[in-house]
Amino acid sequence: MTDSQPHRLAVLISGSGTNLQAILDAIEAGQLKARICAVLSNRADAGGLTRAKQAGIPTLTLDHRQFEDRESFDQAMVDALEPYQPDTVVLAGFMRILSPVFVAYYAGRLINIHPSLLPKYRGLNTHARALEAGDERHGCSIHFVTEELDGGPLIAQASVTINANDTADSLSKRVQLCEHQLYPMVLQWRAQQRLVLTDNGVTLDGKPLPAQGYQSS
Repeated sequence: MTDSQPHRLAVLISGSGTNLQAILDAIEAGQLKARICAVLSNRADAGGLTRAKQAGIPTLTLDHRQFEDRESFDQAMVDALEPYQPDTVVLAGFMRILSPVFVAYYAGRLINIHPSLLPKYRGLNTHARALEAGDERHGCSIHFVTEELDGGPLIAQASVTINANDTADSLSKRVQLCEHQLYPMVLQWRAQQRLVLTDNGVTLDGKPLPAQGYQSS
């Protein structure tokens, strides 16, 4: 990959796009040698679309409610993204469970960030669940996406200490700061062709990562 052809990222969002903004900021700062080739949302009112438009990035909107099933929606997403030829597809607050149609097409190129220390708390309401369980630490995980919900091979994790006076909202804000640091770092590994999903697991610089992935301090 030459300097004239930076690593191409397609980012999928459903909401305000704070992780999208963190990725844009890292690119602007020269910390991430990549280019966002398209931003796709299943919601026309997603705030992240405005961020993308302001940055001059092509935006795509597909309303999942207009499709008869998950598979047909996912195939429409593939068809919409393919003209942009993404090297990595980045899930950044995309609130849809993906079908095998999409996951298989982008196998090894599809990455998600989840607000918990997986395998704990797959799915929703992760911050409240960590508080209810009395956990001492909480955080975020980045993983390659497989057909198992929030269950693909882990790439990296970052964690924070849970304070006695934490609420789900205060904990969410601190975890989000971790997300904004961790995602650009992992995507830079992808851009440098250092991070690969193999048949035997995730490798960084040709060496296997541990089951819990890289642990960011």
